[in-house]
Formats: sequence, C-alpha cells, structure tokens
Amino acid sequence: MSRVYNFSAGPAVLPEEVLQSAADEMLDYKGTGMSVMEMSHRSKAFEEIIETAEADLRELMNIPDNYKVLFLQGGASQQFAMIPMNLMKNKVADYIVTGQWAKKAYQEASKYGKVNKIASSEDQTFSYIPDCSDLPISEDADYVYICENNTIYGTKYKELPNTKGKTLVADVSSCFLSEPIDVSKYGIVYGGVQKNIGPAGMVIVIIREDLITEDVLPGTPTMLTYKTHADAKSLYNTPPAYGIYICGKVFQWLKKLGGLEKMKEINEAKAKILYDYLDESKLFKGTVVKKDRSLMNVPFVTGDKDLDAKFVAEAKAAGFENLKGHRSVGGMRASIYNAMPTEGVKALVEFMKKFEEENM
Repeated sequence: MSRVYNFSAGPAVLPEEVLQSAADEMLDYKGTGMSVMEMSHRSKAFEEIIETAEADLRELMNIPDNYKVLFLQGGASQQFAMIPMNLMKNKVADYIVTGQWAKKAYQEASKYGKVNKIASSEDQTFSYIPDCSDLPISEDADYVYICENNTIYGTKYKELPNTKGKTLVADVSSCFLSEPIDVSKYGIVYGGVQKNIGPAGMVIVIIREDLITEDVLPGTPTMLTYKTHADAKSLYNTPPAYGIYICGKVFQWLKKLGGLEKMKEINEAKAKILYDYLDESKLFKGTVVKKDRSLMNVPFVTGDKDLDAKFVAEAKAAGFENLKGHRSVGGMRASIYNAMPTEGVKALVEFMKKFEEENM
C-alpha cells in the first residue's frame, strides 16, 4: 500500500528520505556487516554516529560552547523529575502552566520542593498563552519552567517569559527544530524526539554547563543526575543507539534543506494554508487565540461531536490518519511537523472543503 498522510501528534511522521536511507542500511551499516540496532555503543562506527549527530545539532541550533548536548532515555516525562532533582538548590521553582504537559511537570516538581504556579491559561481550556512580561517571579526561585509549544491545545509562546534573571527551563518537544531559537536565553531546553525528530524513547537535553553539578537533591539516582551523562558524553550506559542514529539522519536532512531558517519559512507557509481555511470555513473552527497559534499542532472542531467523529472516520478512509483530537479535549487535531509535506496539508484542506459542502 502507499504511504498515508500521517497527522499524528507523536510518534509522528518522519522524512521519507530518512526512512529510505535507514532501510538501505538496515542489514549492513557502511560495510560493518550489521545493523546499527546490533552494534556495540562502544564501537568506532557508533562513536562516529553519535559525534556527528551532536556536531550537526550544534550547527543547526547554533548551540554555544558552554552548553552540553545529552541524548537520554525516558522521553520528556522523565525530565519532569530530573529537572527539580538537579536544579532545586533552594527548593523553590516557578511554573507557567499552559497545557497538560506543563501541568504534569508542575505536579511532578511539587514532590521535590515549593512550586509556584505563577501564570496559567487553564481558565479558558489552555486556548491562549498568558502575558508573561511581568510575572510574580519568586525571589529565591531556582528556575522558571515553561512548555513552549502545547501539543494538545495548539498554542505556542511567540515571546519567552521575562524571568527577571532567573534560569529559564523549556520543554520544546513539539516545536523542536521547527524554527531557529536563541539557546543562550535558556538554562535548559529539552524535548522528546518522537514528534519532530526521531523514534520514540529518547529525549535531547541541551543544558548550560553551570547547571551541571554534583550538588543534587539527596537520593537522586545516578541515572537521573545530569553530571553522570555529561561526564560520559551520553554513554554512561547503553544509550538509545538506534534513536540517536535516526535523529542524526534527520539533522542531516535539515541541513541539506537549508537549516532552521528555511524550515521556519516552510512551516509558516504550510500552517497558513490550514489556518486560512479554518478562518473562512463555516463548518470548521480553530480553537486557539490567533496570536498564540502553533505552527506544529492545529486543533479544530465542528461544534458537533457526531460530526467530528464522522469527519475523522471519513478522513481516515481517504488516507488522512490520526486526525482525532486528544482524548482530553475531543474534536480534531492536525499535527503538521517538519516532515509533513506541504502537499499533505493542501490535500487535507481540499478534503475538508469537500466534507463541508456535503455536511452543511
């Protein structure tokens, strides 16, 4: 069968060229006579894979020299605990809650110290980003935490919060590498890779060196200490080797495309096709305040649950997969990550127009 248009929020679509290249090397990676899945993480071949991946990511994101890049396991959710365990020196942190994942991170951090919710958009089902220009930042906060792009609700910070000098920690899982960012504005920027970069099961953490210390909360496991992984260059134990290999291929694909500036241009044009249609449609409505819309995750509804279900079913039959909204909000959601081709979004809009004509 031919490939479908996969609008899943994660694990998500990967570039076909990357999948093809991995398929070609599946049985024999560069003359080693084995797959990357089978090789020792201590081998020369794998050393080259992980070092090249890190170098390419540093180049793509323009990562300053005083930041470490860590390829870790446990996905983004494990960072919810790892961050407070490593950073909570005063046992105080400020969290801005703009969605389910920020909320989970806030709840997890609350196990380790005093966590202040300094802003939230829960009052309107997380459909906007609160004004973060003058927040009540705690005097003794160890860091300020945000989830930069909210996968479920389709919102995105267009400006970073004013942390008043405090360290900013950001979960960028669903907007990772979708546009250029200034890494130096963050203490930690991290993301699960299964949305925009690679296969599920790993997280990339970019962390400023002064935040990597032995001074962690008592009882912090060795494996949950940043210093353990920074000192061992992400090879303290067997890393998610195949995941790192695929991420490396995605980094090379992005470089070939022209880097993150070019990716941002493509993403803006792609999202505009869908948002423009939603703004003029009489049947479908976007659910996010316009200025806070994500380029990656686009939620929308008809206002009728049965019609939503009918749309999802008919879309699936027509080759548009995973358009059902998150179980906590219902409706529909199209995740249009880097690897979703523009043709996929155009085809979806054509299908939506046809559905609208037949169901109005």
